[in-house]
This record gives sequence, structure tokens and C-alpha cells, in this order.
Amino acid sequence: MKTLNRFACAAAFTALALTSQVAWAAGTIEVLKSASCGCCTSWGTHMRAAGFTVTEIDLPLADLDAAKAEAGLKPGQTSCHTGRIDGYVIEGHVPAREVRRLLQERPDAIGLTVPNMPYGSPGMGNMADAEPYDVLLVKRDGSTEVYASYR
Repeated sequence: MKTLNRFACAAAFTALALTSQVAWAAGTIEVLKSASCGCCTSWGTHMRAAGFTVTEIDLPLADLDAAKAEAGLKPGQTSCHTGRIDGYVIEGHVPAREVRRLLQERPDAIGLTVPNMPYGSPGMGNMADAEPYDVLLVKRDGSTEVYASYR
């Protein structure tokens, strides 16, 4: 009977651990974007396919620009859409893998950015023909460092 009890406890613990991982993977990201931007919608599709819940909010460009500045992003650090998840800003076509990594590592930072709109980044065309790009970690002082490189 003790063996059966231990087995049941181990199975329950494993189930709880797996459930926690699935819940974590399915974080909710709010995406501020222009109604006319198709690549923003494509990036949202990429994030959904990776298990995130995506809420898209269409804003006039002036309001979108103001939201980027309010988030602490500087000129040269921006792209077409701005995501917000768990206290972080996700600017532009950041791969879901790097968003997960950010949420796991929890650095003291504003968030991540892929400035501009590099071809082959998620939502921006065929990844097989991608141009090289970097995912940057935006620190609280506004400086950046390379968080991941895609070549």
C-alpha cells in the first residue's frame, strides 16, 4: 500500500509540474499596433503558435509612438508594434523563443527589441531567406546589449 501511495504522490507531483509549465508557456501578451500593419498580425500568429495568448489593440500612429516613448524606448530601438507582457516591453519582431527566455531569466530591464523590420524575423517573410539580425535587451538606463543573434 505504501508503494502505491508513493506512486500516486509522484504522479500527482509530475502532473502539477507539467501543468505549471503549460500555464507559464501560455502567457498573455498585449500587442499595440496600427490597424493597417499586416506584419504585426503575422507576428501575433507566430506568438499564438508558440503558445502565447495574444490581444491586439489597434491605435492611431501618434498614440502608438507615444506608447513606445512612454515604455522607455528610444529612437533607433523601435519597430512597427509594441508588446507588453509580465512587466516587459517586446518591441517588433522578437522570436517567441527569446520572449520565453526573458520571462524565465527575468533580467532587470525594460524588455526586448528587434529594431526596424528585418526580413525573415517572425512575421516578416521566409525565415529560410532571413537577413541577419539581433534581438537587443533594453536596459533600464536605455542602453542595449545583444540578447540573441540570428544569422
